[in-house]
Amino acid sequence: MLARLVPHPVLSVTLTLVWLALVNKVTLGNLVLGGALGIIIPIATAAYWPDRPKLRRPLAIAEYTLVVFWDILVANVQVAAIIVFRRSRDIRSHWIDLPLDLTSPEAITVLAGTITMTPGTISATLAADAGSILVHCLHTDDPGAVRTTIKARYERRLKEIFE
Repeated sequence: MLARLVPHPVLSVTLTLVWLALVNKVTLGNLVLGGALGIIIPIATAAYWPDRPKLRRPLAIAEYTLVVFWDILVANVQVAAIIVFRRSRDIRSHWIDLPLDLTSPEAITVLAGTITMTPGTISATLAADAGSILVHCLHTDDPGAVRTTIKARYERRLKEIFE
């Protein structure tokens, strides 16, 4: 019964919190409306989620979020330094083929989004067999180190969360 009422509990909580952030005011009415949206939207879209992802370690999401926020902050400073202090001929952009150990489509999507959100890198394409992502890096002297960092900081954590 509860699974039918709240088919995606994490999505329900997320939608409620997003609603409260959008209205920028926590009142009882906004909380009730956000909660209603958090229940109605997942029920209405449940048919489109037949194989919804299983989160093996949902609390690891908080750790992953903190790592990503920190990396975005650090990357902003690094990209600003590259733009301000490096001459364009000294910037070494690279295309990096990132082989994936992830198999969950949701985990791969989160990884690609994380790479793109981090300044200085962008995920350009996913291989047809979902075995690798092509990543563009604004500046690096060692593409292998970038590959290793992405796998260690993001992919390993996503594997713990989703697989």
